[in-house]
Amino acid sequence: MTVSRPQPEAMSRRSSLRTMALAAMALAVCLLQTGCVFRRMTVRSDPPGALVLVDGQEIGYTPCSMDFTYYGTREIKLVKDGYETLTVMQKLQAPWYQYPVVEFFADNLSPHKITNRHEFSYRLQPQAIVPTQELLDRANSLRSDTQVGP
Repeated sequence: MTVSRPQPEAMSRRSSLRTMALAAMALAVCLLQTGCVFRRMTVRSDPPGALVLVDGQEIGYTPCSMDFTYYGTREIKLVKDGYETLTVMQKLQAPWYQYPVVEFFADNLSPHKITNRHEFSYRLQPQAIVPTQELLDRANSLRSDTQVGP
């Protein structure tokens, strides 16, 4: 009984097919486990507990966080009893890896997840209480100015 050995060409072909299959599997695993960019914004206030509105939508009371998709300028409004309402046009600056072209690779082909955090802190000013007599004097002054005319 004779045992036939595979030809060197067949072994080489099998080896290269096996290598190609492993490489294809490794590429598939890499593509399936691609990362993405998580964008998160946190708003804090002094004193805490102010209602936060971002672009007119309530997101909670400070300190609070929200996820966002797009960079740009946002209107942030902080409202708290006993304090002046604060409205700020806050710019959310995109990091370098979110610029066009590079963004495609960061969002789709990054080997891990990227978290981009923006934190903003604001100090609220106590509400000024105007004495009643001063308020009445200002009202009467405005009334008389409108009645006199130019």
